[in-house]
Amino acid sequence: MNTFLSSKGSPTILPKEVIRATEEEKEAQIATVENLRAAYSAEAEKAIKDLQQAAIRNENMFEVLMEATKYCSLGQLTAAMFEVGGQYRRNM
Repeated sequence: MNTFLSSKGSPTILPKEVIRATEEEKEAQIATVENLRAAYSAEAEKAIKDLQQAAIRNENMFEVLMEATKYCSLGQLTAAMFEVGGQYRRNM
């Protein structure tokens, strides 16, 4: 949920209801991710290594990240970045 307040002080608008995915939609998404991983495992491995190396070298990661999204799931990319950079934790 977005809790951003504009500079004009507009309140956050809350939805009337939260729409949840059906069981079939969940299963279809899981199958899609599994198929992605199976079809592009070699490409994903290289793309993740390239992404991690760009992060380690403090290079501009945009181009490498865009290439990696062709072969990797968001979960794979997130895990790869946590390995080299740690997890962001907001100060409370």
